[in-house]
Amino acid sequence: MHDQLIDLLLTGTTDTLIMVGVSAIVAFLIGLPMAVVLVSTSEHGIYPSKPINQALGWVVNITRSVPFLILMVALIPITRWIVGTSYGVWAAVVPLTLAATPFFARIAEVSLREVDQGLIEAAQAIGCNRKQIIWHVVLPEALPGIVAGFTVTLVTMINSSAIAGAIGAGGLGDIAYRYGYQRFDMQIMLAVIVVLVILVMLVQATGDTLSNQLDKRKI
Repeated sequence: MHDQLIDLLLTGTTDTLIMVGVSAIVAFLIGLPMAVVLVSTSEHGIYPSKPINQALGWVVNITRSVPFLILMVALIPITRWIVGTSYGVWAAVVPLTLAATPFFARIAEVSLREVDQGLIEAAQAIGCNRKQIIWHVVLPEALPGIVAGFTVTLVTMINSSAIAGAIGAGGLGDIAYRYGYQRFDMQIMLAVIVVLVILVMLVQATGDTLSNQLDKRKI
């Protein structure tokens, strides 16, 4: 029984890491540019454009407002079209990515907005164009906050992956539901909880450490 439990937890942890890892990469690659566009096209941004800002903000807000469980069910036809199935680890990547992307975009947007306006004005004064300001001023200055925000996003995704696992996506959530809840096995349930707590603590500690190292204000 002990060996079976370890095998189950290893398999579930691997599946969870795949789900969260792939989704997180895609969410970062899409969410960060979305945040840059939201900040840049705002009223006081360097590329002010009310139509673009409002349209993108509308899309982000609608996507964020849908609970993950409902979103996952609603996306079943799209998920099946993209990955060929609506069950399993890879099927969970689609809704996880769609849920995490706008969430991270809003968090990153806050960090980008907090960049000192004086630095941007100084860069403009020495002749930097708008692209250079984004790449060499705004993003580097906001990087500690972006890392911290991405850490929060990862923790949220781990929680969502457990929900996804409970309805057929595999991972630790599936183990907790099938072997713990349905079979009334508290040992498995507690083991899954311990693993999830450890994962979250590792992610949070790593993110906090990296964010602190990148924060020039603390040097």
